[in-house]
Formats: sequence, structure tokens, C-alpha cells
Amino acid sequence: MTSASIARPIARAPSRRQRSGAVVRAAAATAAAPGCTRVKIDELKSTCSNAIMGQGYDAEETRAIMEVLMYAQLRGNNQGIIKVTTNGLARAADAVPMKVDTETALSAHIDGGKQQGMLVLNKATEMALEKAKANGFGIAGTCNTSTSTGALGYYCKKIADEGLIAIAMAQSPEFVAPTGSKQAIFGTNPIGVGIPSKRGSMVLDMATSAYSWFGLLEARTAGRSIPEGAAQDKNGVMTTDPNEALEGGAIRPFDGGYKSSNLSLVVELLSGPLVGAAINNKLSTKNWGNLIFAIDPKLLGNANFEEEAAFVLNRVKNAEKQPGVNEIYLPGERGDAIAAKNEAAGEIDVESNLWNNLKKLSDEFKAK
Repeated sequence: MTSASIARPIARAPSRRQRSGAVVRAAAATAAAPGCTRVKIDELKSTCSNAIMGQGYDAEETRAIMEVLMYAQLRGNNQGIIKVTTNGLARAADAVPMKVDTETALSAHIDGGKQQGMLVLNKATEMALEKAKANGFGIAGTCNTSTSTGALGYYCKKIADEGLIAIAMAQSPEFVAPTGSKQAIFGTNPIGVGIPSKRGSMVLDMATSAYSWFGLLEARTAGRSIPEGAAQDKNGVMTTDPNEALEGGAIRPFDGGYKSSNLSLVVELLSGPLVGAAINNKLSTKNWGNLIFAIDPKLLGNANFEEEAAFVLNRVKNAEKQPGVNEIYLPGERGDAIAAKNEAAGEIDVESNLWNNLKKLSDEFKAK
């Protein structure tokens, strides 16, 4: 099958946020969406925290993990609490303390010691940020983790809100087939970018795949189909059944063509071999990689970067619209709006099966 033959159905698919089938929906009404339970945000946080501590994390580790999960959850991003019930946080029995094994004034490499991925990438983010503040540039790579790092936008926003540029990449096991292949080789290989500006930080967070791995797990949990063109079965034939994609199939690159496939390849190289992560059999090797940069815009001599960045963003935001278009959205704006609505309401829709599973894990922890 050629790239041209598979690109067309994907091009007609809904937007990434629509495709994700996210568990959370921005509902201003009190009634829960179909198949969901309306949950107080505070109750969701306490229930999830109990469920996470039940997997062996202490209070401080749980707080750090919850920050990343709730950043995504409130925004309708499927990098949220679904991870708690689907082994996304499973603590390795052989985990040891993470360690910085190589460091310079500008760089650091962290051996994650099989610790939870969010904790390790948080440490890498802090180190890159500190180095960039001191020297104008900081880069940190991590390896030897085998659990999710969550939404890259969380880490990029942390850097951008400090007035620095952020770029983050993450490698994961073989979930995505390169264009033209029926074999999964790439991870979903997301990219995050944070840009400071006088109108606020712009945060891009996107997978290079047509669908996320945890989106497939969400769809299976909820008994939903997935969009046509997002995944294929074990024979390389397009499927809308998440089970067929999960059981020997593969997710496809986001445009079904070589541009997205090649972008995924770049992420694979920079957050895989560059940082000492696995390059084959990544799921069983349990050695996944991440890479994050922090850059001071003043490094190149432009003291007006944030003002000029805001000018460009405003040009895009206020560009002449096509017929039928009410608003042009910048990266992250939809998620920010969803988060603001959910926080104002103080409650959120959670898929009912997921909520029941979370409560069960929470109850098991409290019964110990």
C-alpha cells in the first residue's frame, strides 16, 4: 500500500483532540456525558493519589506524579489518569535510585534506575532549566525507565514559564509502524515545545502518531471504536477495533505518509541511541529514553524575543479566517480552555469504568 493510498482517509479524520476520545470532556452542564460519571476534582485527586500510593510510591512521589497526570486530565488529554489503571505507573521491583552519571556545565545524563518516568523526566527538566539559567543553554537526557513520562507539555510549560525555550522528546516501545510497514518499530514518539512570549507561554504537545497508546487503552476500557485510518491490525489492514490494534497491530503515523513517519524517526534517534536507551525490543528491554532542552532566548542577542514572539502569535490568532471558521487556535489553547472550565466547575467527567477501577484501587490501598 503506498503512502498516497493511506493518507487520504487519515486526512479526513477528526482533529487529534477529537480522535483521542479523551476520557475527560469539557462539560459546562452538571449532568455527566454519556458513559461518564461526574466527579469532584478534589475527590478525583484523592482517589488517584490513594491508587498511586497503593503501587508503592511515597507521598512526595505521588504528589509529583499527580501534578503531571492532572495537567493532562484537566485539559482533556489522554495522558492522564488512565495511566493509573493500565500499568502506566507500575513500579519496577528492581528499581534503584536514579543517578546523574555524566554532567557538564551545559548537559546532564540521568540513569533512571527503573524509577517512574515522570519522576525521572522531572529531574531532567529541573537540571536543564538550572543550566540554562546559569549558562544560557541546558540539555538533559534520560534512559533506563520503562513507564510513562506523561504529557510533555507539562515539562515544556514549566520551562517556558521561566522565560526559556523548551524542546522535549520521548521514546517508547514499538507501537507505531513506519509508513509502508506492517511492523511496529517506533514509539508514539511525542514532541513538546514551549515558547515564552508577552502574551503567555505557547505550549505545543503532539505525538508523531495518529493516535496515542493510552488512547487505545481508553477506547478498549470504554468499549469504543477508534477513528478509521488511525491504526492497523497485525496484517497491516486498517482497523477501527482497538483490540486488533493492541493485539499484534500497530498505530500509524499521524498523516499516514512519510513526513510524519520521518519526524517520528528523528525523535526515535534523539531520544533513543543519543541518550543510551534501547534501540530494539524496547518493551522487554525496559530501557526507554527522553531528551529535553532549555534555551535562553537572549543567547542569540535578541532582548525583544518575547515581544516579537507575541507579535507573531497574535498575527496567527487574528489572521483573516476562512468561511465557517469562528476562531483560530494556537497550540495549547483548546486544552487551556477545557482546563479553565473544569476548574471553574470544580468537577469533571470521568469514564465510568475507569472511575470504578480507580475507586477499587483506592479502596484496596485504604484497606491495607
